[in-house]
Amino acid sequence: MTSSMAAIAHDFPPFLRVFTDGHVQRLITIPHLPPSTDPLTGIRSKDVVISPEFGIKSRIFLPKMSHPQKLPLIIYVHGGAFCFGSPLNVVTQSFLTPLVSQTSAVAIAIGYRLAPEHPLPAAYHDCWAALQWIASHVSGAGPDPWINNYVDTSRVFLVGDSAGANLVHYLAVQAGVNHTRLGLGVRGLMVLHPYFIQKEPDELTRYLYPGCSGSDDDPKLNPASDPDLGKLCTSRVLVAVAEKDFLKARGVEYYETLKKSKWEGTIEFVENEDEDHIFYLLNPSSEKAKALFQHLISFIKQN
Repeated sequence: MTSSMAAIAHDFPPFLRVFTDGHVQRLITIPHLPPSTDPLTGIRSKDVVISPEFGIKSRIFLPKMSHPQKLPLIIYVHGGAFCFGSPLNVVTQSFLTPLVSQTSAVAIAIGYRLAPEHPLPAAYHDCWAALQWIASHVSGAGPDPWINNYVDTSRVFLVGDSAGANLVHYLAVQAGVNHTRLGLGVRGLMVLHPYFIQKEPDELTRYLYPGCSGSDDDPKLNPASDPDLGKLCTSRVLVAVAEKDFLKARGVEYYETLKKSKWEGTIEFVENEDEDHIFYLLNPSSEKAKALFQHLISFIKQN
């Protein structure tokens, strides 16, 4: 039986459809771009394989420099409901290009295995492996020459949107728990339109994450359930939400949870009126998207 003849076993619009023969149809597709040199900014990019056993590619973006120097590092984790998206696509490039060019920072967009072919918590494991790989460059003798030569590992920023915001929060907690071993200096965490679980079970998450309740009792899915929340590895956090976003309440709850926790740091909250989920990725040339980018750039430049 071919997939075109198979019946639909699971349907989760607008993200994916799973057929009885196991075929997965992703309903959102975004074009990939090869690594290149951007003609306008001079930013160079290249791909690296961090976990050879899985063949997962991540992409490094290097700003144009007049002379060799050590620069801050932006670690970006893409969103996509844990089941679509890529560090190699046009959306990732359009998001990171202004950040890299206007902060003079190196960026790495982390790749991870997608559910449901690779059920959660695979994405968490892949992102943690990537952070450890980045930390292997602290001594200047890591596997990648760009990171060895151009990155100041004491000035690291984590940023993610939607499901990627969930993943970078997880990294920030794990980096705090393992700070002595990692040796990275995380100066800031940017959590944009985050996807976290609330009390009402989420059917898509239950399908992508077998064994979890899909509710708010899993510390990976709900920071309020995490006993290590106070160990968040940075002293500065920025949380961004959008007024019309169906996930807005989860971003507000994250902000309130972090403020009430044992974490000792400063937290900024940004809300964009009349905007929807990840509007800055869908329409990056809009005035409100440009303003949000400037907020992120300012957040990075403060350190």
